[in-house]
Amino acid sequence: MANLNNIPANVLKIGLPKGSLQESTFRLLAKAGYHFSVSERSYFPSIEDDEIMAILIRAQEIARYVQDGVFDIGLTGRDWVLENRADVVEVSALNYSKQSNRPVRWVLAVPNDSDINSVKDLKGKRIATEIVNLTRDWLEKHGVSADVEFSWGATEVKAPTLVDAIVDVTETGSSLRANNLRIVETLLVSQTVLIANKASWADPHKREKIENFNLMLQAALQSEGKVGLKMNVPKDRLDALMQQLPAMKKPTISYLYGEDWVAVEIVVEENTVRSLIPSLKRAGAQDIIEYPLNKVIY
Repeated sequence: MANLNNIPANVLKIGLPKGSLQESTFRLLAKAGYHFSVSERSYFPSIEDDEIMAILIRAQEIARYVQDGVFDIGLTGRDWVLENRADVVEVSALNYSKQSNRPVRWVLAVPNDSDINSVKDLKGKRIATEIVNLTRDWLEKHGVSADVEFSWGATEVKAPTLVDAIVDVTETGSSLRANNLRIVETLLVSQTVLIANKASWADPHKREKIENFNLMLQAALQSEGKVGLKMNVPKDRLDALMQQLPAMKKPTISYLYGEDWVAVEIVVEENTVRSLIPSLKRAGAQDIIEYPLNKVIY
């Protein structure tokens, strides 16, 4: 890691999450135009851009390294920024996770037959979690004293044999249910965030690079679940067709040379296309083309 200190000042140093977020992060980056490649055992992704350098590291540690200036920016969970008490700039929220585009939740979970039904019932109990600081803060907020221990993983299997309750992260709750656990309360809703080192954010050259990077990531996320549609429509049927178009804004219309037809282009939610295209066809649209979108910039 110390070698990063010798990197030229114009190079943007990026901390990328290794582990559960890695695949979805690389997929988002590629869609945004940043095509990283990495071998199975490597921690140094490569990219054909001399002004970008990235290292894969656990999401739990990225915020601390961004705070200390080892990285200029990093992609990690807001939960880990808070857990590490990291003094960084949150550039933007990025609505993606390892399974979906939904935020994740840190929840208090107990065995199905436990008599713990609220935070007040945790007094004197033992809790296992990866977010020790946040859990202790939450307990203190509710005036409850309990023993909170750090869990190195496989947290959901520790109750009730090793601990009375756990605080664990979930997207769907399926893993908790599979281990005969029920959710009692939600401590924190978190999502992936792009964070920046304060000195890097204050540097005009670095800040422009960071803002460009963020713009392309947001554009890639905005295109999720959307497709473009192109079609040709007779001029005399255009007004009727316009009543049906669920466009993001007004559709793009261009006139075809020497004909009584116009070309119409819209962006729609992909899940509406299967019912929309037949309706457009019946309304007089022809030559309908559906195409994927990599980026949408508002």
